[in-house]
Amino acid sequence: MIDRATTNRILEDLQFFPIVGIIGPRQVGKTTLAKQLQSLIGKETLYLDLELPSDFRRLSDAEAYLKFHQNKCIIIDEVQRMPQLFALLRALVDMDRQPARFILLGSASPEIIRNSSESLAGRISYLELMPFSRTEILGLISWQDHWLKGGFPQALMAPKQSQTQRWLSAFVDTYLQRDLRELGYQVSPQIFRHLLTMLSVVSGNVLNSSDLARSLGVTQPTVNRYLDLLEGSFVVTRLQPYFANVSKRLVKSPKLYVRDSGVLHSLAAINSYDQLLGHPSSGASWEGYVIEQIKRVTHKEWEYYYYRTHKGAEADLVLISPEGKKVCIEIKLSTSPAISRGFHETVSDIEADFQYVIIPEGESYPRNSNLWVCSLDDFLINQIPKLSSSKV
Repeated sequence: MIDRATTNRILEDLQFFPIVGIIGPRQVGKTTLAKQLQSLIGKETLYLDLELPSDFRRLSDAEAYLKFHQNKCIIIDEVQRMPQLFALLRALVDMDRQPARFILLGSASPEIIRNSSESLAGRISYLELMPFSRTEILGLISWQDHWLKGGFPQALMAPKQSQTQRWLSAFVDTYLQRDLRELGYQVSPQIFRHLLTMLSVVSGNVLNSSDLARSLGVTQPTVNRYLDLLEGSFVVTRLQPYFANVSKRLVKSPKLYVRDSGVLHSLAAINSYDQLLGHPSSGASWEGYVIEQIKRVTHKEWEYYYYRTHKGAEADLVLISPEGKKVCIEIKLSTSPAISRGFHETVSDIEADFQYVIIPEGESYPRNSNLWVCSLDDFLINQIPKLSSSKV
């Protein structure tokens, strides 16, 4: 059993909030984590899985059933299948506001589950549970395997790469054929599948939704709606540009990344590590993988951007700490990276407090008095805590 990094945060929030929502994609371990929490919460629990017809029927008169068990912590799995519950939960919590009354598990963001964020505002803490992060599997799985296979437990732990491939392909098909339909969205599976394949090609690049729309033969608003669904379902993420207090002409469209590297490689038909290293998108894939791992360690208290001017100044990631410190990061798939002039210009433009070049592996070393080259593992384990305390 691999411990999840978010467990302590969930337990902390359960001591204060009446409702805690654990959201993330399917097959990521939300149910397993919830069942572990049952022995840690400190009160009697009741678990309901809305994918089971018997549990779904229990909530046919949800008000009476939930009131009968009001002294328990009620865990409701796949809550997006019954969005009408949220208004009732709000009323029940307002009548009896105690910590840890409900734990909601969902496979879509609050924005995608209609009305949930508005109904439960001020009463719920949402936490993301995503595929295994690099820091969660350190010492168990190599970074090469993690990068290739991604972090979904079944894909990562499969004995054979062929089994990983089949699992990831089935995961995407299930998302297209069932999950979106259950959320009430009418989309064309064929167009959506084509879009996902196209996104595997442009992942790591500046998003041009009008180009995607032309290629798909649909309108730009349709593409943007599909991208919102994909982001709300934890499949993709958009990294916004940094442009505050900078007078230069900047690229102002977001960059798009497929969040799980295994899903990305499945969509791109990359089936081995050797094939990955020789693929034209290997650098962009590594960049997206590193950014996702950094976001998993720093959490939402930090801000994340990229920086690019029309004249070539660029940084792959600009981190802003909760204390306002700016961290300028270049990501290289090389153990002897060349640092571009554009990166140094970026450091000057944004007045960065710290500079890093992140490489796959190797010892960390200073490139000059202000710039450090370090491995991803070192950055996640050692540098992020130092940046959090501003003592580098």
